[in-house]
Amino acid sequence: MSPTRTDTPTESPSPVWLSPDDCDLAELRALAAERTGPDDCPTAERIERNVPLYDSARLRALAATPEGRRAVQGELVRVLLDGPGIVVLKDAFDDHGVVDRATAAFHTLIEEERASGAARGDHFAATGANDRVWNALEKMAVREPGLFADYYANEMLALTASAWLGPGYQVTSQINVVNPGGAAQHVHRDYHLGFLSQERAAAYPAHVHRLSPVLTLQGAVAHGDMPVESGPTLYLPHSQKYGPGYLAWRRPEFVAYFEEHHVQLPLEKGDAVFFNPALFHAAGENRSAGTRRMANLLQISSAFGRAMEHVDRDAMCAAVHPVLVRRAAEGAGEGWLRRVVAATAEGYPFPTDLDRDPPADGLAPPSQAELVWRAVAEGWPPERLRTELRAATARRTGTEGS
Repeated sequence: MSPTRTDTPTESPSPVWLSPDDCDLAELRALAAERTGPDDCPTAERIERNVPLYDSARLRALAATPEGRRAVQGELVRVLLDGPGIVVLKDAFDDHGVVDRATAAFHTLIEEERASGAARGDHFAATGANDRVWNALEKMAVREPGLFADYYANEMLALTASAWLGPGYQVTSQINVVNPGGAAQHVHRDYHLGFLSQERAAAYPAHVHRLSPVLTLQGAVAHGDMPVESGPTLYLPHSQKYGPGYLAWRRPEFVAYFEEHHVQLPLEKGDAVFFNPALFHAAGENRSAGTRRMANLLQISSAFGRAMEHVDRDAMCAAVHPVLVRRAAEGAGEGWLRRVVAATAEGYPFPTDLDRDPPADGLAPPSQAELVWRAVAEGWPPERLRTELRAATARRTGTEGS
C-alpha cells in the first residue's frame, strides 16, 4: 500500500550550491543587527560594541576543574559559532616579560629578513605595506626553544583552541606589524575558503561553506598596546553566520556595509582575540604617529584537515605527464585531461613555506595541479616538468638551495 499523502507544508531544503546571486545584503544586515546580551556569555566581564570581553584570570579559575573547563569551553564555542563570533581575552598572556622577550625576538627576525631583501607577500594587503614574518612558529622554536616553550605554554590559547577544534590541533603563527601610515586591509573571511577566488569558492557545495570555518581558529596576540588610532582589527560581529559570505566579501555593497558598521576595540599588551574565521574582518589603518602595531597572528588548524596517507605526488605527476601530453595530442578533451590531473596532482597549495613560496600574485601560490595543467596545455617535455616539480617542492618544503 502506498503511504498516505499529506499536504502538510515542509521546509524548503537547504541549497546544495551557492552562487554570487545568493548574496543578499539585507540578510547580512539582519544578522549584524543582533545584539550580544549577558545571557549569551554569562562569564564575560563585560560586552563592548557587541563583543564579549573576558578576564583571563577568572577563566583560568573557572576552568580549574574538568567540569568547569567543559562549561567555559561550551560558552566559548557558543559565542564563536552562534553568537558574535569573536571573544577578547584580556591579559591572556599575563607574563608580560615573556611577551616582551618574544617581541624582541620577532623584531630581530624582521630586521634580518628585511636586510636580506626577501620579498614578503601578503594575503589581503599590498606587498611590503606591513612587516610580515611567515612561519614565526618554527623560527622561534628553532632559534629560541626556551622562549618558545614559555610563550606557547599559554593556558588561554590551549583552552580556546581545544574548545573550537578539539584535541590534536596544530598551531601556525605569522607576525604582522602595521607601521604608522599603514593602510587598512580589505575586508575578508579567512582560511580555507577565504583564500580562494570567488569562482573557486563557488565550486564547493554549500555544506563545505558551512564546514570551512570549523577547521580553523583565527587569533591574534597583542605585543604592545593597540589604541584605536593604531588600527587594531575591524570586525563585524555575527557576520560569520551569513551563509554565502565567502562569495559576498568582495562585492562592493558588502564592502561598503562593513566599512560603515564594523566595530574596533583597543587592546593592551598580552590581550588575545580569537574569532571564527568566517567573521568579516580586516586589519585597520594605523593612523598613529609612532605606534608600530605588532600582533602574533595565530591560525590553529583542526587535526582532521589532512589525508590518511602520504603520497609521492611529484613521482606520480612525472610518470603520468607524458601520457597526458600524448593523449592531448591525440584529441582527448579538456575534461578528461583535467580529471586525470585532479587524481594525480595536489590541488591545494597549502601547507607551504610562505617565505619561499609567497602569495605574491594573489591569495595563494600556484598548486601542483595548476603547474601540471600548464605543462600539459603547453606540451612541456618531461624533463622540464620534473625540474619545475623539484623546484616547487623545494619552495614548499623550505629546502630550496639546501
